[in-house]
Amino acid sequence: MASAGDKKGIVLARIPGTSIPLAHTIFGASAFILAFVIGCYGHYYKIVKNGVAGYPDEWFPSVSATTGDWYPERNICQIFIALTSGPRLMLCYLWYLLTVRNIPANGSKGFAKFLFTNDVIRTVACGGWVYITSSDDHDIHDIAMIVYLLCTIPHVVGTIKTAPQIPKAQQYRKLFAYTFFGALVPMVHFFIQHNVHRIPGAYTYYAFFEWSLIISDLAFDAVALIDFNTLEFRIVDVGTNGHRDLKTYGGSDSAAFSPFEVVSFAADVYLGFVFWSMLTALPLMIWYFPLWHMGISGYEAFLFCNLSAVLLGFNFLRRGIEKAKGFVHLLSLVGVLSYKIADPAHRLMAVAAGVSLSLLTWGATLFGQRRQNGRAERGVLTLALGLILHNVVKQAWWANNPIWPIMNENTGGQNMIGLALGVLASLQVMLRKDPGADEPPASQTGKHGESWFLAAIGAGGYLFCLHSMFTDSTTISRWSLGGYPNTGPQPVPGGLMVIAAMAAGLTLSSKRRWVTSLIWWAIGTAGLAGLHFVEGDVGFAGGIVFTVYILSLFPTLFRSLTRQPPGRTFFLAMLVYNLLALAHVWVVAYAFVPGGEVMREHTDYVLIAMQTCLLIGVFNANSSAWSAITEARAQAAFSSARLYSKLSLVGLMIASIGVCYNRLPKSTPQPYHPEHKLITAGIWTIHFAIDNDMYNSEIRMRDAIRDLELDVIGLLESDLQRMIMGNRDLTQFLSEDLNMYADYGPGPTKHTWGCTMLSKFPIKRSSHHLLPSPKGELACAIHATLDVYGKEVDVIVSHNGQEEDLLDRRLQTTELGRIMRESDNPFLFLGYVVTKPGQGQEIYELLMDGGHVHDIEVSDWDRWCQYLAFRGVKRVGYARISHGGITDTEIQVGKYQLLDEHPTSWDRSQSIESFKKEETYAQISEDQVPEGMRFPPKFYGQGVRKHRFHVFDRPYYYV
Repeated sequence: MASAGDKKGIVLARIPGTSIPLAHTIFGASAFILAFVIGCYGHYYKIVKNGVAGYPDEWFPSVSATTGDWYPERNICQIFIALTSGPRLMLCYLWYLLTVRNIPANGSKGFAKFLFTNDVIRTVACGGWVYITSSDDHDIHDIAMIVYLLCTIPHVVGTIKTAPQIPKAQQYRKLFAYTFFGALVPMVHFFIQHNVHRIPGAYTYYAFFEWSLIISDLAFDAVALIDFNTLEFRIVDVGTNGHRDLKTYGGSDSAAFSPFEVVSFAADVYLGFVFWSMLTALPLMIWYFPLWHMGISGYEAFLFCNLSAVLLGFNFLRRGIEKAKGFVHLLSLVGVLSYKIADPAHRLMAVAAGVSLSLLTWGATLFGQRRQNGRAERGVLTLALGLILHNVVKQAWWANNPIWPIMNENTGGQNMIGLALGVLASLQVMLRKDPGADEPPASQTGKHGESWFLAAIGAGGYLFCLHSMFTDSTTISRWSLGGYPNTGPQPVPGGLMVIAAMAAGLTLSSKRRWVTSLIWWAIGTAGLAGLHFVEGDVGFAGGIVFTVYILSLFPTLFRSLTRQPPGRTFFLAMLVYNLLALAHVWVVAYAFVPGGEVMREHTDYVLIAMQTCLLIGVFNANSSAWSAITEARAQAAFSSARLYSKLSLVGLMIASIGVCYNRLPKSTPQPYHPEHKLITAGIWTIHFAIDNDMYNSEIRMRDAIRDLELDVIGLLESDLQRMIMGNRDLTQFLSEDLNMYADYGPGPTKHTWGCTMLSKFPIKRSSHHLLPSPKGELACAIHATLDVYGKEVDVIVSHNGQEEDLLDRRLQTTELGRIMRESDNPFLFLGYVVTKPGQGQEIYELLMDGGHVHDIEVSDWDRWCQYLAFRGVKRVGYARISHGGITDTEIQVGKYQLLDEHPTSWDRSQSIESFKKEETYAQISEDQVPEGMRFPPKFYGQGVRKHRFHVFDRPYYYV
């Protein structure tokens, strides 16, 4: 702690004295907090159980049970205790130096040595009871704990005695000392009640006081933050002649590491995450309204709420937002809080307000930071990290964002936690003091050779690219998928690879001259072309190249944007973004929007426009008079921000790896009733997993599919990898949670509304079909071959066109009939075919007769869209189950049996009349059916969660 002038040399780093006790507190608290959270999540009933009683008598876990009994909480606690040991031992030594400095006022040198020795023994004893658990060796664990508690007495007394006489610090120390020792008495009492008298529930109360010891212990040592606040540690290179501090051009230390700056940086990253969360939620919520109107609803106008960014052109308003940005960030959280608003229209309005406020705040921040000697670099990096954090969080929630307004506590949301973190981050921004400078005159805003017009076009195209392709880690893999076996990487580990590529691109962004070169743009464009035109692993590899390219442009294009007049530049950028977003929707929604035929199935047009915008933006940024000295100043000014960014990227990658590990399949999917060789198959149009009240419906869908014991199900309107659907992916959640194989069906570049197949049986091969659609919306189909009890069974899942386009429906159904007719295997049809049932209906006959399949229930006249058909299996049962408010369409389910006497192939030359004569059809009562082949009885009457047998209020069974 000597001054830098004691020896000549270069100061390599200046570390605030508070960094050591802060690191000790963070790592120590994390060890116990994470163990507690993970333990309660994964092994709650096990860690509250003891030798006397279990839940519900015992309902709160002890420290030892939480940190010492189960994987992974035990190991996580041990890892963080290991991380704590370094700062702990350093703190012991620094306290010794501090004590010696205060002699003779606060003690003797001998006492300082005694206290140092005692604290080292205490630290080692802590390692003893943490790493040797009671299940490993009960005696050694208890001895280490006793030594630790005994050493705590001189530690507490000695620390209070030798501490600098700072009244506030001493007050806190005495408070935490009293709470620590005061908790020992009731803790011993309840331990006796538990261990001697064996009273159920006593150990829970013992555990409360045991945890209070941990809190008091950590808090006592954390008070050193106050004592060390006036200290600074310096790392000096004494081998260099001449004393020279490395300083930034703005007057701050280039390599300084400040824990408060770390917290500040983390707050900005989280607010960046909130921005991306609200931005991606807006079109998703807008989509709810045209979805129900089947056309333009008027609510689409809320997309243009971002044009409010033109207000940044008013200097007084922009400066006001910049000075009060913490408060405006706080106001923008209305978009997160909006999940509490029941009315969908009002909820959308709140989200639009949140997007506008957040956009204005970030715009004012970036434009304000640009004049602070390169400080804009920090804002841009935190915004980029917020995007990557958004991807990691969505990866953990199976492509949903837990703070979206379509989420709530019933659908897996963590809205209140997200809101609380947003409030804390906003308060941190409000309370901190950011460096500032006088704003230069307007004439100095732009750089020579750079155009505000071109910068806006580049930024608008870039924001659209980020939103449409990089706000979910599975979008790239879904763009490149094909049929089995050439599916390309699945979300695990494909999502991890995309996040790694995003991190690599952001790291590469510091190579400004390379990332703005025409060669790099050509490489990125080639990767995009591969992603768009090639299926499978090769296409995904192209997507990875494109991902690295796009993220490498983040600082360059955003810094270019901030060097321009803010009002008109931001306005044009948002306008370009909106136009590309609408074009992105038009390519698939062409049947429901004016002028849709122009953009029909032309994602290539959108990608060409997007890449052109990027080229313009890169060319414009590269043409600026961005001199070498200006670049050096920007890099030096925020080398610490770069350091924090790299550390953040490492943390995000570790988190992503942990998510992928947690999502690895634990077992092989198994059918529900193999003893009967039963196949339970269903079809359901699920309205893009948005329920009738505009909340996410995936959990309720999972419950319905599980309760119905479905071995195979086709889900229609399931392609959610678009901006208007939030770049979500219900397939991965349902397949993983239900432990089923999945075929996503034709991907986003195929311009359909999507169809997905989930199966308990292995998928041997599959092909994706775009059915003929010359007039209306493009129809999709999956033709899959399953391994069902050792035999091949074919399944088709299809979603045909609407009533208005008879030619389309005729051609589509003819093609489906051909596919089924030409297959030699037993066949199940699960599809959406708009027609009335029965002979004489053209589309119906094209499907049943043309495909040589039997309708599951010929007498069911009350059908219009969804149909089940079969061939080569025995029909067992049929039911219609109400949608339960999840969508506007019921679930239709058929039960079939694969019998040995049924042929595995059929005679294609057989006439349809002869084929129909072979059908056996007779209904029987439920009590004539073995129990394992019946539908679950919970769907009778009022049913469960609003799902019930309806239309004929019971299942049909067949002989």
